[in-house]
Amino acid sequence: MSIRHGLLALLEPGPRYGSQLRSEFESRTGATWPLNVGQVYTTLGRLERDGMVAQDGEDEAGHTLYVITDQGRAELRQWFAAPVDRSSPPRDELAIKLAMAVGTPGVDIRSVIQSQRRHSVKAMQDYTRLKAQALAAIESGGSRERDDVAWLLVLEQLIFQTEAEARWLDHCEMRLTRLSAAAQQESPPAAPPSPSSAPDRRSASGRRTGPA
Repeated sequence: MSIRHGLLALLEPGPRYGSQLRSEFESRTGATWPLNVGQVYTTLGRLERDGMVAQDGEDEAGHTLYVITDQGRAELRQWFAAPVDRSSPPRDELAIKLAMAVGTPGVDIRSVIQSQRRHSVKAMQDYTRLKAQALAAIESGGSRERDDVAWLLVLEQLIFQTEAEARWLDHCEMRLTRLSAAAQQESPPAAPPSPSSAPDRRSASGRRTGPA
């Protein structure tokens, strides 16, 4: 997540101070990725160092205001124009967990998959409920319609992502089932006992009880 570019976008309309930027960022994204004031001011300090923002005095309450510079606007335009790089995907904890579960003694990978699927379905239901609320807010024509639309886009991304995760978990379970079945078919049948190992059926008198 690019906090620096998010802050540049929020500064484009006009001067803002740190906690104001945090509130607007969380309002725009529905607090899906919450920020703390320390993160905001640390990022502003780096942006100022790189010439992308500058301090612009204080407001009536004594908050230090920041404005975007021409260099910052150029950086922001480039960010919007460039696609998000997928050549180095971020680490995904679920994918790593399933990869590590394969072959780990004492771990039932199907149980791991089923537990995650239940959680994903519950999350998808929650996102869908929040989406309905966002749509209702937009249709009501409230003063925060822009933020509601932004939040709706984030929610729909989360819904699509969770749906894809649930389908992938189904695929993983089917893959494991097919691999297990193939392994059983390739296992050689048990060899019949050799004559030397067959039980010698004799009576108590020492004679064989079976056919001669």
